[in-house]
Amino acid sequence: MKQFTIEEINDVLKGTIVGSITTKITAPEQLEVANETEISFIGNKKYEKFWATSKACVAVVNEDISIEPGENRAFIKVKNADLAMSQVLSIFAPPPPVFKTNIHPTASIDDTAQIGDGTKIGANCYVGPHVVIGENTILYPNVTVLDECTIGKNTTIWSGAVVRERCHIGNDCIIHPNATIGADGFGFRPDPEKGLVKIPQIGNVIIGNNVEIGANTCVDRGKFSSTVLGNGCKIDNLVQIGHNSKLGMFCIMAGNSGLAGSVTLGNGVIIGGSASIKDHTTIGDGAIIGAGSGVTGDVEAGKTLLGYPAIDAKDALRQWAILKRMVNDSKK
Repeated sequence: MKQFTIEEINDVLKGTIVGSITTKITAPEQLEVANETEISFIGNKKYEKFWATSKACVAVVNEDISIEPGENRAFIKVKNADLAMSQVLSIFAPPPPVFKTNIHPTASIDDTAQIGDGTKIGANCYVGPHVVIGENTILYPNVTVLDECTIGKNTTIWSGAVVRERCHIGNDCIIHPNATIGADGFGFRPDPEKGLVKIPQIGNVIIGNNVEIGANTCVDRGKFSSTVLGNGCKIDNLVQIGHNSKLGMFCIMAGNSGLAGSVTLGNGVIIGGSASIKDHTTIGDGAIIGAGSGVTGDVEAGKTLLGYPAIDAKDALRQWAILKRMVNDSKK
């Protein structure tokens, strides 16, 4: 078990210690359930009220906190407690799964594949013809990488993920279990004689650097060219990204959300959980789509939309307030 003094933790955070403790800190934990040897976080003033009943010996807090730590307890004051929390979690993080050998003997790697120095490939992985994998990348057991794919350096692909032919993944990416990169786009057309005829999907997927894709997420290949995810995009679990969609840099998509085909997201777009975006829609830089919303048309940069169908957030909130009053009045 890892243990640190408050001073050792603050050496990483570069904050200001208020109060004093001699206890070694054994783990991070939320305020309500932390014990006497654990560190917690107060990232918002509304949570200050929980400090009095918490057993945590230390809390990482914002500089504007309005309470004192109390006897035999301490705060580490920082500019942003939420960001500092990620640093503390990194300190206490257990090591990743161990590879006894860099390339497991049960891995099937085509003779034409190029594998970078320091790359690790787990049991029962398949790496197809003319695949290129950069340095220090990790393929955990049962990963499939098909023909002519490229994967950059320092990328991690977890068990069960499939990267289909001719797709490209950048550096420093994380692909979580059972994600599928490059499945066929959903393309069919009615035919009087044959019913629904499948439209071949001959494009690919291009994923930039520092992209994270959640478990069981699907990124479909393009019909003609490429489905593209820009640098720094963060995609949650169970997300659907349709064929030929283009995501700018640093986009966020929360769980169960989905893009139909040929959707374009600008830089820094946020898509809330279970939101759905109609095909051939463009959403401008910095726009926010609220959870559960349904977008049926283009969205201007910087706008926030809510509802189904989605409208400007202020209008949606006014409509909901009017409906609530009407319901309450009908009960009188």
